[in-house]
Amino acid sequence: MTTPPAIPPIDPQTLVDYLGRTRWFGGKGRPFAVSAVRRIGAVPGTVEGGPTVLLQLVEVTYSDVPGDAADRVEHYQVPLACYAQAQTRLDHAFLGWWEEPELGWVHAYDALHDREAMACWQRTLHAAATAPEGVLVDADSGLTFHRLPGHDLDLQARATLFSGEQSNSSVAYGEDALMKVFRKVTPGANPDIAIHDVLTRANSDDVASLYGWVEWVDSEAEGGGEVWDLAMLQQFLRTASDGWELALASVRTLFSDPETHAAQSGGDFAGEATRLGLTLRGIHALLAEHVGTGTTPSRELAGLMAARLTPAVAAASDLAPYEAGLTALFGRVAALGELPVQRVHGDLHLGQTLRTSLGWKIVDFEGEPARPLADRVLPDSPWRDVAGMLRSFDYASRVVERSWADDPEGSEVRAHQAQEWANRAKNHFLVAYSDGAMSETDKVLLDAYVADKAVYETVYETRNRPTWVDIPLQAVAEIGAP
Repeated sequence: MTTPPAIPPIDPQTLVDYLGRTRWFGGKGRPFAVSAVRRIGAVPGTVEGGPTVLLQLVEVTYSDVPGDAADRVEHYQVPLACYAQAQTRLDHAFLGWWEEPELGWVHAYDALHDREAMACWQRTLHAAATAPEGVLVDADSGLTFHRLPGHDLDLQARATLFSGEQSNSSVAYGEDALMKVFRKVTPGANPDIAIHDVLTRANSDDVASLYGWVEWVDSEAEGGGEVWDLAMLQQFLRTASDGWELALASVRTLFSDPETHAAQSGGDFAGEATRLGLTLRGIHALLAEHVGTGTTPSRELAGLMAARLTPAVAAASDLAPYEAGLTALFGRVAALGELPVQRVHGDLHLGQTLRTSLGWKIVDFEGEPARPLADRVLPDSPWRDVAGMLRSFDYASRVVERSWADDPEGSEVRAHQAQEWANRAKNHFLVAYSDGAMSETDKVLLDAYVADKAVYETVYETRNRPTWVDIPLQAVAEIGAP
Protein backbone atom coordinates (compact mmCIF):
# COMPACT_ATOMS: atom_id res chain seq x y z
CA MET A 1 0.00 0.00 0.00
CA THR A 2 1.30 3.45 -0.90
CA THR A 3 1.83 5.88 1.95
CA PRO A 4 -1.18 8.23 2.26
CA PRO A 5 -0.63 11.90 1.47
CA ALA A 6 0.95 14.21 4.04
CA ILE A 7 -2.21 16.31 4.37
CA PRO A 8 -5.07 14.00 5.42
CA PRO A 9 -8.71 14.69 4.52
CA ILE A 10 -9.81 15.29 8.11
CA ASP A 11 -11.93 18.23 9.19
CA PRO A 12 -9.86 19.97 11.92
CA GLN A 13 -13.02 20.45 13.99
CA THR A 14 -13.34 16.66 14.19
CA LEU A 15 -9.99 16.58 15.95
CA VAL A 16 -10.83 19.58 18.16
CA ASP A 17 -13.94 17.76 19.36
CA TYR A 18 -12.06 14.53 19.90
CA LEU A 19 -9.12 16.05 21.77
CA GLY A 20 -11.53 17.72 24.15
CA ARG A 21 -12.98 14.32 25.07
CA THR A 22 -9.71 12.56 25.83
CA ARG A 23 -7.99 12.12 29.19
CA TRP A 24 -4.51 12.75 27.81
CA PHE A 25 -4.96 16.09 26.02
CA GLY A 26 -3.11 18.72 28.04
CA GLY A 27 -4.96 21.74 26.68
CA LYS A 28 -8.40 21.14 28.18
CA GLY A 29 -9.80 24.40 29.53
CA ARG A 30 -7.65 26.51 27.20
CA PRO A 31 -8.80 28.08 23.92
CA PHE A 32 -7.15 26.20 21.06
CA ALA A 33 -7.44 25.33 17.41
CA VAL A 34 -6.04 22.48 15.34
CA SER A 35 -3.69 24.48 13.14
CA ALA A 36 -2.19 21.61 11.11
CA VAL A 37 -2.47 17.86 10.63
CA ARG A 38 0.41 15.89 9.19
CA ARG A 39 0.11 12.28 8.12
CA ILE A 40 3.23 10.42 9.20
CA GLY A 41 2.47 7.11 7.54
CA ALA A 42 0.96 3.68 8.02
CA VAL A 43 2.12 1.12 10.57
CA PRO A 44 3.22 -2.04 8.76
CA GLY A 45 1.90 -5.38 9.96
CA THR A 46 -1.61 -5.05 8.52
CA VAL A 47 -3.34 -8.37 7.87
CA GLU A 48 -6.20 -9.17 5.53
CA GLY A 49 -9.50 -8.06 7.03
CA GLY A 50 -7.76 -5.95 9.66
CA PRO A 51 -7.56 -2.16 9.95
CA THR A 52 -5.07 0.15 8.32
CA VAL A 53 -3.30 2.04 11.10
CA LEU A 54 -2.45 5.60 10.11
CA LEU A 55 -0.24 7.74 12.35
CA GLN A 56 -0.77 11.47 12.30
CA LEU A 57 0.76 14.47 13.98
CA VAL A 58 -1.80 17.03 15.13
CA GLU A 59 -0.57 20.58 15.69
CA VAL A 60 -2.49 22.53 18.34
CA THR A 61 -2.21 26.31 18.70
CA TYR A 62 -3.42 28.15 21.82
CA SER A 63 -4.79 31.68 21.69
CA ASP A 64 -4.35 32.53 25.38
CA VAL A 65 -0.60 33.22 25.15
CA PRO A 66 1.50 35.61 23.01
CA GLY A 67 2.46 34.52 19.54
CA ASP A 68 6.12 34.00 20.48
CA ALA A 69 5.42 32.01 23.67
CA ALA A 70 7.17 28.67 23.89
CA ASP A 71 3.97 26.86 24.90
CA ARG A 72 1.75 28.38 22.21
CA VAL A 73 2.08 25.35 19.91
CA GLU A 74 2.00 21.67 20.90
CA HIS A 75 1.96 18.46 18.89
CA TYR A 76 -0.10 15.37 19.67
CA GLN A 77 0.07 11.90 18.19
CA VAL A 78 -3.33 10.53 17.14
CA PRO A 79 -3.08 7.05 15.58
CA LEU A 80 -6.18 6.01 13.61
CA ALA A 81 -7.61 2.54 12.99
CA CYS A 82 -9.33 2.79 9.61
CA TYR A 83 -11.98 0.27 8.57
CA ALA A 84 -14.08 0.04 5.44
CA GLN A 85 -17.10 -0.87 7.59
CA ALA A 86 -18.31 0.57 10.89
CA GLN A 87 -17.09 -1.23 14.03
CA THR A 88 -19.79 -0.90 16.69
CA ARG A 89 -17.44 -2.30 19.35
CA LEU A 90 -15.36 0.86 18.87
CA ASP A 91 -18.16 3.42 18.97
CA HIS A 92 -16.61 5.01 22.09
CA ALA A 93 -13.40 5.75 20.12
CA PHE A 94 -15.04 6.95 16.87
CA LEU A 95 -13.62 10.08 15.25
CA GLY A 96 -15.52 10.20 11.99
CA TRP A 97 -15.72 8.89 8.46
CA TRP A 98 -14.25 10.34 5.31
CA GLU A 99 -12.69 9.36 2.00
CA GLU A 100 -9.00 8.44 2.03
CA PRO A 101 -7.31 8.71 -1.40
CA GLU A 102 -5.68 5.27 -1.13
CA LEU A 103 -8.31 3.49 0.94
CA GLY A 104 -11.65 4.88 -0.16
CA TRP A 105 -14.31 5.69 2.44
CA VAL A 106 -13.16 4.74 5.95
CA HIS A 107 -14.56 4.71 9.45
CA ALA A 108 -11.79 6.06 11.69
CA TYR A 109 -11.24 5.23 15.36
CA ASP A 110 -8.56 5.99 17.93
CA ALA A 111 -6.27 3.03 17.31
CA LEU A 112 -5.26 2.63 20.95
CA HIS A 113 -8.76 1.31 21.73
CA ASP A 114 -8.58 -1.37 19.05
CA ARG A 115 -6.72 -4.61 19.76
CA GLU A 116 -6.60 -5.42 16.05
CA ALA A 117 -4.85 -2.12 15.36
CA MET A 118 -2.44 -2.56 18.25
CA ALA A 119 -1.49 -5.97 16.87
CA CYS A 120 0.01 -4.15 13.87
CA TRP A 121 2.59 -2.53 16.16
CA GLN A 122 3.16 -5.87 17.87
CA ARG A 123 3.80 -7.72 14.61
CA THR A 124 6.08 -4.99 13.28
CA LEU A 125 8.20 -4.81 16.44
CA HIS A 126 8.43 -8.61 16.35
CA ALA A 127 9.70 -8.45 12.77
CA ALA A 128 12.26 -5.80 13.75
CA ALA A 129 14.03 -8.36 15.95
CA THR A 130 15.31 -10.18 12.85
CA ALA A 131 16.11 -7.03 10.87
CA PRO A 132 19.75 -5.91 10.57
CA GLU A 133 20.89 -4.56 13.95
CA GLY A 134 17.29 -4.87 15.19
CA VAL A 135 16.11 -1.85 13.17
CA LEU A 136 13.21 -2.03 10.70
CA VAL A 137 12.69 1.10 8.57
CA ASP A 138 9.67 1.94 6.46
CA ALA A 139 11.37 3.90 3.72
CA ASP A 140 8.18 5.61 2.48
CA SER A 141 7.25 7.19 5.79
CA GLY A 142 10.42 7.28 7.84
CA LEU A 143 8.79 5.17 10.59
CA THR A 144 11.53 3.19 12.32
CA PHE A 145 11.06 0.22 14.67
CA HIS A 146 13.89 -0.68 17.06
CA ARG A 147 14.27 -3.93 18.99
CA LEU A 148 16.71 -4.89 21.71
CA PRO A 149 17.79 -8.55 21.88
CA GLY A 150 16.84 -10.91 24.67
CA HIS A 151 13.05 -11.19 24.56
CA ASP A 152 10.76 -12.87 22.03
CA LEU A 153 7.35 -11.23 21.79
CA ASP A 154 4.26 -13.35 22.20
CA LEU A 155 2.21 -12.64 19.07
CA GLN A 156 -0.79 -14.42 20.56
CA ALA A 157 -1.01 -11.98 23.47
CA ARG A 158 -4.08 -9.74 23.19
CA ALA A 159 -3.84 -5.98 23.55
CA THR A 160 -5.64 -4.21 26.42
CA LEU A 161 -5.66 -0.44 26.86
CA PHE A 162 -5.06 0.86 30.38
CA SER A 163 -7.81 3.26 31.43
CA GLY A 164 -6.12 5.12 34.27
CA GLU A 165 -3.33 7.01 32.53
CA GLN A 166 -3.58 10.60 31.41
CA SER A 167 -0.56 12.14 29.66
CA ASN A 168 0.19 9.02 27.58
CA SER A 169 -1.59 5.81 26.61
CA SER A 170 -0.38 2.35 27.64
CA VAL A 171 -1.41 -0.97 26.16
CA ALA A 172 -0.62 -4.36 27.71
CA TYR A 173 -0.01 -7.32 25.43
CA GLY A 174 -1.33 -10.07 27.70
CA GLU A 175 1.26 -10.58 30.41
CA ASP A 176 4.09 -10.34 27.92
CA ALA A 177 4.83 -6.66 27.30
CA LEU A 178 3.61 -3.12 27.78
CA MET A 179 3.64 -0.44 25.10
CA LYS A 180 3.51 3.24 26.01
CA VAL A 181 2.36 5.47 23.17
CA PHE A 182 3.41 9.05 23.71
CA ARG A 183 0.53 11.45 23.07
CA LYS A 184 2.20 14.84 23.42
CA VAL A 185 5.34 14.59 21.31
CA THR A 186 8.25 16.81 20.41
CA PRO A 187 11.36 16.43 18.26
CA GLY A 188 14.32 14.82 19.98
CA ALA A 189 15.13 11.71 21.95
CA ASN A 190 12.53 10.96 24.62
CA PRO A 191 14.41 10.57 27.94
CA ASP A 192 12.15 7.69 28.99
CA ILE A 193 13.43 5.65 26.06
CA ALA A 194 17.01 6.91 26.27
CA ILE A 195 17.46 6.08 29.96
CA HIS A 196 15.64 2.73 29.76
CA ASP A 197 17.90 1.86 26.82
CA VAL A 198 21.03 2.60 28.83
CA LEU A 199 19.85 0.77 31.96
CA THR A 200 18.55 -2.25 30.04
CA ARG A 201 21.84 -2.66 28.18
CA ALA A 202 23.61 -2.33 31.55
CA ASN A 203 21.49 -5.26 32.87
CA SER A 204 19.87 -3.18 35.60
CA ASP A 205 17.34 -5.02 37.77
CA ASP A 206 15.86 -1.72 38.95
CA VAL A 207 13.77 -0.85 35.86
CA ALA A 208 11.38 -2.67 33.57
CA SER A 209 13.51 -3.91 30.66
CA LEU A 210 13.17 -2.04 27.38
CA TYR A 211 12.18 -4.31 24.48
CA GLY A 212 12.01 -1.73 21.70
CA TRP A 213 10.69 1.62 20.52
CA VAL A 214 9.16 3.41 17.56
CA GLU A 215 10.44 6.65 16.10
CA TRP A 216 9.73 8.78 13.06
CA VAL A 217 12.46 10.47 11.06
CA ASP A 218 11.06 13.62 9.48
CA SER A 219 13.08 14.02 6.29
CA GLU A 220 11.25 17.23 5.43
CA ALA A 221 12.40 19.09 8.54
CA GLU A 222 14.88 21.91 8.15
CA GLY A 223 18.29 20.29 8.02
CA GLY A 224 16.67 16.87 7.47
CA GLY A 225 16.57 13.83 9.72
CA GLU A 226 14.60 15.27 12.65
CA VAL A 227 13.65 12.39 14.98
CA TRP A 228 10.37 12.12 16.91
CA ASP A 229 9.99 9.30 19.47
CA LEU A 230 6.46 7.89 19.27
CA ALA A 231 6.25 4.80 21.49
CA MET A 232 8.23 2.37 23.64
CA LEU A 233 7.77 -1.34 24.37
CA GLN A 234 8.95 -2.76 27.66
CA GLN A 235 8.59 -5.51 30.23
CA PHE A 236 5.11 -5.71 31.77
CA LEU A 237 5.29 -5.86 35.58
CA ARG A 238 1.80 -7.26 35.93
CA THR A 239 1.93 -8.20 39.61
CA ALA A 240 3.77 -5.08 40.76
CA SER A 241 2.25 -2.81 43.41
CA ASP A 242 2.22 0.96 43.12
CA GLY A 243 4.64 2.59 45.57
CA TRP A 244 2.32 5.46 46.39
CA GLU A 245 -0.54 3.10 47.27
CA LEU A 246 1.75 0.97 49.42
CA ALA A 247 2.88 4.06 51.34
CA LEU A 248 -0.73 5.18 51.91
CA ALA A 249 -1.63 1.71 53.16
CA SER A 250 1.29 1.83 55.58
CA VAL A 251 0.13 5.16 57.04
CA ARG A 252 -3.47 3.89 57.34
CA THR A 253 -2.23 0.88 59.30
CA LEU A 254 -0.37 3.19 61.67
CA PHE A 255 -3.44 5.41 62.17
CA SER A 256 -5.61 2.40 62.99
CA ASP A 257 -3.96 2.24 66.44
CA PRO A 258 -3.42 5.63 68.10
CA GLU A 259 -1.20 4.00 70.72
CA THR A 260 1.30 2.71 68.15
CA HIS A 261 4.52 4.38 67.07
CA ALA A 262 5.70 4.11 63.46
CA ALA A 263 8.53 1.73 64.36
CA GLN A 264 6.12 -0.73 65.99
CA SER A 265 3.40 -0.54 63.34
CA GLY A 266 2.57 -3.71 61.46
CA GLY A 267 2.79 -1.73 58.24
CA ASP A 268 6.11 -0.03 59.05
CA PHE A 269 7.55 1.41 55.82
CA ALA A 270 11.15 1.87 56.98
CA GLY A 271 12.38 -1.33 55.34
CA GLU A 272 10.79 -0.42 52.04
CA ALA A 273 12.21 3.11 52.24
CA THR A 274 15.65 1.61 52.80
CA ARG A 275 15.30 -0.63 49.76
CA LEU A 276 14.08 2.33 47.69
CA GLY A 277 17.16 4.31 48.68
CA LEU A 278 19.44 1.48 47.61
CA THR A 279 17.55 1.14 44.32
CA LEU A 280 17.95 4.82 43.49
CA ARG A 281 21.63 4.73 44.41
CA GLY A 282 22.14 1.79 42.04
CA ILE A 283 20.38 3.54 39.17
CA HIS A 284 22.38 6.73 39.66
CA ALA A 285 25.62 4.74 39.72
CA LEU A 286 24.80 2.99 36.45
CA LEU A 287 23.77 6.24 34.75
CA ALA A 288 27.01 7.88 35.88
CA GLU A 289 29.02 4.93 34.57
CA HIS A 290 27.30 4.47 31.21
CA VAL A 291 26.19 8.01 30.33
CA GLY A 292 28.92 9.95 32.08
CA THR A 293 29.18 12.84 34.51
CA GLY A 294 30.09 16.47 34.34
CA THR A 295 30.12 19.61 36.43
CA THR A 296 28.09 22.80 36.52
CA PRO A 297 28.77 26.09 38.31
CA SER A 298 26.76 26.23 41.51
CA ARG A 299 25.86 29.87 40.84
CA GLU A 300 23.92 28.78 37.72
CA LEU A 301 21.95 26.21 39.69
CA ALA A 302 21.27 28.72 42.47
CA GLY A 303 20.25 31.32 39.91
CA LEU A 304 17.59 29.00 38.47
CA MET A 305 16.18 28.31 41.93
CA ALA A 306 16.12 32.01 42.80
CA ALA A 307 14.50 32.85 39.47
CA ARG A 308 11.69 30.39 40.20
CA LEU A 309 11.19 31.78 43.71
CA THR A 310 10.29 35.34 42.66
CA PRO A 311 7.20 34.48 40.57
CA ALA A 312 6.26 31.79 43.09
CA VAL A 313 6.01 34.35 45.91
CA ALA A 314 3.86 36.52 43.65
CA ALA A 315 1.54 33.58 42.97
CA ALA A 316 1.41 32.25 46.55
CA SER A 317 1.54 34.96 49.21
CA ASP A 318 2.03 32.35 51.95
CA LEU A 319 5.62 32.05 50.74
CA ALA A 320 6.43 35.71 51.46
CA PRO A 321 7.55 35.25 55.11
CA TYR A 322 10.13 32.69 53.96
CA GLU A 323 11.47 34.48 50.89
CA ALA A 324 14.50 35.92 52.68
CA GLY A 325 15.43 32.58 54.25
CA LEU A 326 15.08 30.73 50.93
CA THR A 327 17.10 33.39 49.14
CA ALA A 328 19.84 32.96 51.72
CA LEU A 329 19.77 29.18 51.21
CA PHE A 330 20.10 29.57 47.46
CA GLY A 331 22.95 31.98 48.13
CA ARG A 332 24.77 29.24 50.03
CA VAL A 333 24.32 26.99 47.00
CA ALA A 334 25.86 29.68 44.79
CA ALA A 335 29.00 29.62 46.92
CA LEU A 336 29.61 25.87 46.52
CA GLY A 337 31.66 26.13 43.31
CA GLU A 338 31.62 23.44 40.63
CA LEU A 339 29.08 20.70 41.32
CA PRO A 340 28.91 17.18 39.86
CA VAL A 341 25.94 16.51 37.57
CA GLN A 342 24.69 13.55 35.54
CA ARG A 343 21.52 12.13 33.97
CA VAL A 344 18.85 11.64 36.61
CA HIS A 345 15.17 10.70 36.76
CA GLY A 346 14.08 14.32 37.08
CA ASP A 347 10.55 13.79 38.46
CA LEU A 348 10.91 11.12 41.10
CA HIS A 349 8.18 10.41 43.63
CA LEU A 350 6.43 7.35 45.05
CA GLY A 351 4.03 7.27 42.11
CA GLN A 352 7.03 6.55 39.85
CA THR A 353 7.92 3.38 41.72
CA LEU A 354 6.64 -0.19 41.58
CA ARG A 355 7.22 -2.91 44.19
CA THR A 356 7.70 -6.37 42.70
CA SER A 357 8.45 -9.70 44.37
CA LEU A 358 12.09 -9.15 43.39
CA GLY A 359 12.38 -5.59 44.65
CA TRP A 360 11.61 -2.00 43.65
CA LYS A 361 11.47 -0.78 40.06
CA ILE A 362 11.61 2.88 39.08
CA VAL A 363 9.55 3.96 36.07
CA ASP A 364 8.70 6.95 33.84
CA PHE A 365 12.01 8.69 33.16
CA GLU A 366 10.43 11.45 31.06
CA GLY A 367 11.17 14.12 33.69
CA GLU A 368 8.78 16.91 34.64
CA PRO A 369 6.20 17.02 31.81
CA ALA A 370 5.79 20.80 32.03
CA ARG A 371 9.47 21.45 31.30
CA PRO A 372 10.74 21.70 27.70
CA LEU A 373 12.46 18.56 26.41
CA ALA A 374 15.75 20.43 26.04
CA ASP A 375 15.71 21.14 29.79
CA ARG A 376 14.61 17.63 30.79
CA VAL A 377 17.59 15.94 29.14
CA LEU A 378 20.19 18.20 30.75
CA PRO A 379 22.44 16.70 33.42
CA ASP A 380 21.39 17.58 36.95
CA SER A 381 22.40 16.83 40.51
CA PRO A 382 21.32 13.41 41.82
CA TRP A 383 20.03 15.25 44.88
CA ARG A 384 17.07 16.44 42.80
CA ASP A 385 15.76 12.86 42.72
CA VAL A 386 16.44 12.37 46.43
CA ALA A 387 14.56 15.56 47.28
CA GLY A 388 11.58 14.49 45.15
CA MET A 389 11.27 11.25 47.08
CA LEU A 390 11.57 12.97 50.44
CA ARG A 391 8.74 15.32 49.51
CA SER A 392 6.66 12.32 48.42
CA PHE A 393 7.02 10.69 51.84
CA ASP A 394 5.71 13.89 53.43
CA TYR A 395 2.75 13.96 51.08
CA ALA A 396 1.85 10.32 51.71
CA SER A 397 1.49 10.79 55.44
CA ARG A 398 -0.39 14.09 55.17
CA VAL A 399 -2.80 12.88 52.49
CA VAL A 400 -3.92 10.03 54.74
CA GLU A 401 -4.17 12.44 57.66
CA ARG A 402 -6.57 14.59 55.62
CA SER A 403 -8.78 11.62 54.91
CA TRP A 404 -9.70 11.75 58.63
CA ALA A 405 -10.73 15.40 58.49
CA ASP A 406 -14.35 14.57 59.39
CA ASP A 407 -13.19 12.88 62.60
CA PRO A 408 -11.53 15.61 64.71
CA GLU A 409 -11.16 13.34 67.72
CA GLY A 410 -7.56 12.20 67.86
CA SER A 411 -6.36 14.73 65.27
CA GLU A 412 -3.35 15.71 67.38
CA VAL A 413 -2.29 12.10 67.73
CA ARG A 414 -2.65 11.50 63.99
CA ALA A 415 -0.65 14.64 63.21
CA HIS A 416 2.13 13.33 65.43
CA GLN A 417 1.96 9.88 63.84
CA ALA A 418 2.03 11.38 60.34
CA GLN A 419 5.14 13.37 61.15
CA GLU A 420 6.77 10.38 62.78
CA TRP A 421 6.00 8.13 59.79
CA ALA A 422 7.37 10.67 57.31
CA ASN A 423 10.53 11.34 59.32
CA ARG A 424 11.20 7.63 59.73
CA ALA A 425 10.72 6.89 56.02
CA LYS A 426 12.85 9.86 54.97
CA ASN A 427 15.67 9.00 57.36
CA HIS A 428 15.86 5.36 56.28
CA PHE A 429 15.70 6.30 52.60
CA LEU A 430 18.41 8.93 52.97
CA VAL A 431 20.78 6.77 55.01
CA ALA A 432 20.47 3.96 52.47
CA TYR A 433 20.98 6.25 49.49
CA SER A 434 23.97 8.10 50.97
CA ASP A 435 25.45 5.04 52.71
CA GLY A 436 25.28 7.12 55.88
CA ALA A 437 27.81 9.69 54.67
CA MET A 438 26.78 13.17 53.52
CA SER A 439 29.16 16.11 53.17
CA GLU A 440 28.19 19.65 54.09
CA THR A 441 27.89 20.40 50.37
CA ASP A 442 25.48 17.47 50.01
CA LYS A 443 23.34 18.74 52.88
CA VAL A 444 23.13 22.29 51.48
CA LEU A 445 22.22 20.95 48.03
CA LEU A 446 19.58 18.59 49.39
CA ASP A 447 17.99 21.36 51.48
CA ALA A 448 17.92 23.60 48.42
CA TYR A 449 16.32 20.97 46.19
CA VAL A 450 13.73 20.13 48.86
CA ALA A 451 12.95 23.84 49.22
CA ASP A 452 12.75 24.35 45.46
CA LYS A 453 10.33 21.43 45.14
CA ALA A 454 8.23 22.60 48.10
CA VAL A 455 7.98 26.10 46.63
CA TYR A 456 6.65 24.62 43.39
CA GLU A 457 4.16 22.51 45.37
CA THR A 458 3.00 25.55 47.34
CA VAL A 459 2.12 27.39 44.12
CA TYR A 460 0.36 24.32 42.76
CA GLU A 461 -1.72 23.79 45.90
CA THR A 462 -2.56 27.50 46.13
CA ARG A 463 -4.00 27.35 42.62
CA ASN A 464 -5.63 23.93 42.73
CA ARG A 465 -6.15 22.69 46.32
CA PRO A 466 -5.87 25.62 48.73
CA THR A 467 -6.78 23.48 51.74
CA TRP A 468 -3.65 21.40 51.11
CA VAL A 469 -1.20 24.28 50.95
CA ASP A 470 0.07 23.64 54.48
CA ILE A 471 1.62 20.32 53.33
CA PRO A 472 4.42 21.90 51.28
CA LEU A 473 4.39 25.08 53.35
CA GLN A 474 5.50 23.10 56.39
CA ALA A 475 8.64 22.01 54.53
CA VAL A 476 9.25 25.57 53.35
CA ALA A 477 8.94 26.83 56.92
CA GLU A 478 11.39 24.25 58.25
CA ILE A 479 14.04 25.22 55.69
CA GLY A 480 13.33 28.88 55.02
CA ALA A 481 12.31 30.22 58.42
CA PRO A 482 13.95 33.59 59.20
